[in-house]
Amino acid sequence: MNILVTGGAGYIGSHTCVALLEAGHTVIVADNLCNSSAETLERVKQITGREITFYQIDVTDAAATNTIFANHSIDGVIHFAGLKAVGESVEKPLVYYYNNIVSTMVLAQACLKYGVPRFVFSSSATVYGENQVPFVEDMPLLPSTNPYGESKAMSERILTDIAKANPDWSVALLRYFNPVGAHESGLIGEAPAGIPNNLMPYITQVAKGKLDKLRVFGNDYPTVDGTGVRDYIHVLDLAEGHVTALAKLTAGVHIYNLGTGHGVSVLQLVQAFKEANGLDLPYEIAARRPGDIAECYADASKAERDWGWTAKRNLVAMCRDAWRFEKSVSRGRFL
Repeated sequence: MNILVTGGAGYIGSHTCVALLEAGHTVIVADNLCNSSAETLERVKQITGREITFYQIDVTDAAATNTIFANHSIDGVIHFAGLKAVGESVEKPLVYYYNNIVSTMVLAQACLKYGVPRFVFSSSATVYGENQVPFVEDMPLLPSTNPYGESKAMSERILTDIAKANPDWSVALLRYFNPVGAHESGLIGEAPAGIPNNLMPYITQVAKGKLDKLRVFGNDYPTVDGTGVRDYIHVLDLAEGHVTALAKLTAGVHIYNLGTGHGVSVLQLVQAFKEANGLDLPYEIAARRPGDIAECYADASKAERDWGWTAKRNLVAMCRDAWRFEKSVSRGRFL
């Protein structure tokens, strides 16, 4: 199939492009490069030996987005493009609502106009809010802890309503948890601009000496060691989940958690990274971040039951692959 991947130069998007190309699909990428680099796509080509068509556009721009659909016979869309820092969304709610919701609407309108029936949406476990863990797909959504989660929940509702009005539409709402790790080649991985918002790149930059120490936000949560608990999933497992979604997608709206089903605390991840790579990792405890919750992990049994998909890579692989990529960055092989 010809697949349009928005945000395809980003962390999850680039790994999904690899998985799509290796599965034999043709990939068209749309990305404004606000938190990514076109060099990433060159690395994807190097890994796969396949070409990618790239448009540097913002998906909130309807005219530019429609040009892509006019130029290509697109069979499906995977929509990653969006802002994703929970704390920043609390500080800049309007930016998040505009970017994340308008981009979804623009893409959906283009799909309807050009007869593209498959839509895979990059949603998030944040839509569950402070529900009881593990999170199950049929839980009521409680995303009001932060605007980022609200923007994802609103986009889910928009796509659900469009599918109800258009019975030929096939929509997958993929709620995933905390992707970490990198491609085993060390060529692509998580390379955020500025100080990382996510834990693993923060850890790897401290290990490399780029940052002096890790800041652990809160140690007074009701968890195993007081630090936040998350469901960390290898980015390659997550990417393969998107390829599976495309292959299995049928008419209607289908909601799936993509996670491991196991919670890991911040300090447990720090310890796993130290042991996997034989490194010390200085850290300090800081105040909680606004919008964060104590625990967030999946019940991932539905994806296994319906699709035969499970996360295969363990925490050691996540830590080793993330560090391999960080070391490749320091050797000037990337960006």
